[in-house]
Amino acid sequence: MALAADPKKAVGMQAYMKSTMPYYGLNLPAVRRVSRQLFGDMEMGCHEWRETLLELWRGARHREERYAAMFLLTMKRHRDCVRPGLMPMLEEMVVTGAWWDHVDELAMVIGDLLQHHPKQMRPLMRKWSTHPNLWKRRVSIICQLKFKRETDLDLLYSNIEPNLADRDFFIRKAIGWALRQYAWTDPQEVARYVRAHDSQLSGLSRREALKNIG
Repeated sequence: MALAADPKKAVGMQAYMKSTMPYYGLNLPAVRRVSRQLFGDMEMGCHEWRETLLELWRGARHREERYAAMFLLTMKRHRDCVRPGLMPMLEEMVVTGAWWDHVDELAMVIGDLLQHHPKQMRPLMRKWSTHPNLWKRRVSIICQLKFKRETDLDLLYSNIEPNLADRDFFIRKAIGWALRQYAWTDPQEVARYVRAHDSQLSGLSRREALKNIG
């Protein structure tokens, strides 16, 4: 990454992402290419994979290095390593990542865990929905974005409810995004929910929720 760095791009990327961590100036395809070259043929057991992830994440000095950690996290060959016991590490990544580019991708990983281990993950997501950390609350709201007809509406609404009055942009956007995504599956239900909570939903959440509804 250092060899391919583009200092001019790096300045603009850091400013755009409002990042305290500097960039090398690599676009995402370049990050993936480097990551694939590094990890593509590397054989790791689950313990070594987890330790490598943590070393990359904690030791990162440029933001692209954390993107490489996310690449390693989501590689198909390590899918069996993603189990509920990984949650302390994922929680650390959410809290220390603390911005949408990291957190939203982590939410999809956590969503996969929720889908495959609902008994363990459902209570944790309910707990996160009321946590002081806004990024954990955002994860609890958007973790079902890919679920379509398998969406647990009780969980979704339960996680939205304690956040309806929150004034933070990222929470309001998350509420609207989650509802908008489910509207592809059941627009009537989302329209009903918006009507029922019209006085509580922010304008941003309402507009986002109704984007896919005629």
